[in-house]
Amino acid sequence: MTVSQVQSKQLQKASYKIFGKNSHSAVKLCLWTKRAVKTGAFCYKQKFYREGCGVTSHRCVQMTPCFTKCNLRCSHCWRDHQYFSKQEHNWDSAQEVFDESIKAQISLLTGLGGVPHLEKNLNEARLPNQVAISLDGEPFCYPHLNELISLYRKNNFSVFLVTNGTFPEKIRALKNLPTNFYLSLTSNSKEMFTKTQHPTETGLWQKILESLKIFSTLKTTRVIRVTCVKNMNMFSPEKYAKLIALAQPDFVEVKAWMCVGGSAKRLSYEQMPTHEEVHAFAEKIANTLNYKVKDEQQASRVVLLSKI
Repeated sequence: MTVSQVQSKQLQKASYKIFGKNSHSAVKLCLWTKRAVKTGAFCYKQKFYREGCGVTSHRCVQMTPCFTKCNLRCSHCWRDHQYFSKQEHNWDSAQEVFDESIKAQISLLTGLGGVPHLEKNLNEARLPNQVAISLDGEPFCYPHLNELISLYRKNNFSVFLVTNGTFPEKIRALKNLPTNFYLSLTSNSKEMFTKTQHPTETGLWQKILESLKIFSTLKTTRVIRVTCVKNMNMFSPEKYAKLIALAQPDFVEVKAWMCVGGSAKRLSYEQMPTHEEVHAFAEKIANTLNYKVKDEQQASRVVLLSKI
């Protein structure tokens, strides 16, 4: 699938930089990357994981190798589902995606030179060393993901990869593991999954359960992400705990859904939980799971749990 000119303009208006000859990859400057360049502020990933992998917000590339593909239509997802398609298309090579993602990031950084900023941070930002493969779509839909991760790692990048967990066979076959491997867990039952994440194929909940079991065997930093939405999925913390126990992650991030992007059209502003509500829900999961609250960041309404 190739996006139309109208869709391309819409994505550019949303600050996406689409790249590659087949137009299935994109970069978007993260809000925290901009803040880090302008003021030195940094995101919760730097706060939580800098010691382990050296991540710094101003040197981070937020990208996707396949914004046109996802097998879920999650209500809470801030992406615009209209760009997702089941149509097949040609894929750019991993080398092309790697090279063009760096160029796209540097191009987007150009605009920050014209506003008040920290010169040192802007100069360092032009030499990125961290990539978050999480911007849009499901990364495992890209057939050269293994090679792409390898290229980033060989070029001294730390790699954060976020998956929806519906491709257990590809997780099992992954030879080049990311620095931090995220699995999103936004439902605690098949019923909730069907109602709120709207799978486009059958059998995907069972695949998530399989991925959770595989997750426990991976030799890298493993993180389960629970995105909380009031009156939608903040129920039965013990059920989340039971599922998380299958994965035995190093960390669990319990984070508020934020009323931004496409999700603002599907959910109401009132469904965005406060940091205090997220913290309370995280503690309930932790107590049932025998984890503890390790850290938190109120600005992003996120709580980090780790094993006791």
